[in-house]
Amino acid sequence: MKRALIVIDVQNEYFTGALPITHPPREESLAAVLTAMDTAREHGIPVVVVQHTSPAGSPLFAAGGHSWELHEEVGRRPYDHLVEKTMASAFAGTDLAGWLDAQGVDTLTVAGYMSQNCDESTARDAHHRGLAVEFLSDATGTLALSNRAGSVTAEELHDHVLVVMDSNFASVATVAEWAGAVRSGAPLPRPNIWASTRGHA
Repeated sequence: MKRALIVIDVQNEYFTGALPITHPPREESLAAVLTAMDTAREHGIPVVVVQHTSPAGSPLFAAGGHSWELHEEVGRRPYDHLVEKTMASAFAGTDLAGWLDAQGVDTLTVAGYMSQNCDESTARDAHHRGLAVEFLSDATGTLALSNRAGSVTAEELHDHVLVVMDSNFASVATVAEWAGAVRSGAPLPRPNIWASTRGHA
């Protein structure tokens, strides 16, 4: 297997901007992201950093603004490829698929923000493209949502995404569990919709 780690949208918008991550606590999830990046570097796993970009003047991720910039701890670490995206999935309208294919990657490890939006969209796209997907539960995160359809806490939303991912689309693991698999060269347990639904019909 050939892994790549994708670090999605770890930008200032989620720390000092309009979308502060609350679960897991953003300093904890950031530390987990950085540990994953360091682990990948130590084991020769390519790292892709993704940066979401909106037009200048937009309320979120406005190009060139402070909130658009990568978090300094991510920006100062080495990475192998930078993807600038304008939609939720890191595959949409970018060169990501071609770059991963050129590197021989067959397993994509997802970290970054937000769990239910860009993380989940990228994971689903990767799955549908035939890649094995790993979703790092403590190196991803989100915030509470409330709209005409209802309200959900950040913890509920994040946990919901993890359950759905591990049912069919991605192997969910903590960074520590993933690092152990990396060191051993082993795959994580694969998602299993049958096992996830047994006894709940």
